[in-house]
Amino acid sequence: MRIDFDPAAMSRNEFYRLLTATVVPRPIAWVSTTSADGTHNLAPHSFFTIASVAPPVVQFTSVGRKDTLRNVEATGQFVVNLAPEGLFEQINDTGTDFPHGVSEFEAAGVGAEPSLRVKPLRVQGSPVALECEVHTTLGIGDATVVFGRVVHAVVSQEVLVDGHPEISRMKPLSRLGKDEWGTVGDVREISRIRHADWRGPAGDR
Repeated sequence: MRIDFDPAAMSRNEFYRLLTATVVPRPIAWVSTTSADGTHNLAPHSFFTIASVAPPVVQFTSVGRKDTLRNVEATGQFVVNLAPEGLFEQINDTGTDFPHGVSEFEAAGVGAEPSLRVKPLRVQGSPVALECEVHTTLGIGDATVVFGRVVHAVVSQEVLVDGHPEISRMKPLSRLGKDEWGTVGDVREISRIRHADWRGPAGDR
């Protein structure tokens, strides 16, 4: 038996909790920005994915108008830092609603380093950073989707195997429902099947 849920009959927060508990796991964009007056901001956003490969564009969604979005609109730049398991508490700390003008780098004790192509800082302890310039933004209801063209990427040598980022070394965190977070866990591999090699559904082989 299935239970029906009607978004029109539920409050925003009720359906938000349903969506975030079912669209899982969600990768985390640990987004660093810099305000027009030079304050460095850092916050996790779990509505995040790749939008395009050519040109390389990533996207994240700001729910509500937060400092991340204000800074992106003011400067046109941001950095997506991978959220690694080893910095779990600090990532959560940077999600705190600090007053405007407070740097999460300083408040949460997150190490920073200069970026190569953009002004916002990179997270020093993150194994991957994507430096971005804003491609466009799209407002949808109380949220804004930010599309950023990747102008530079940096990957720690320690997570590379034969030149390829290895997930078992990057150890990215993901968001689940409620206050739950996910780790990589077991990793399964299976090759895509060409039509020429198709032998019927897996259960019939």
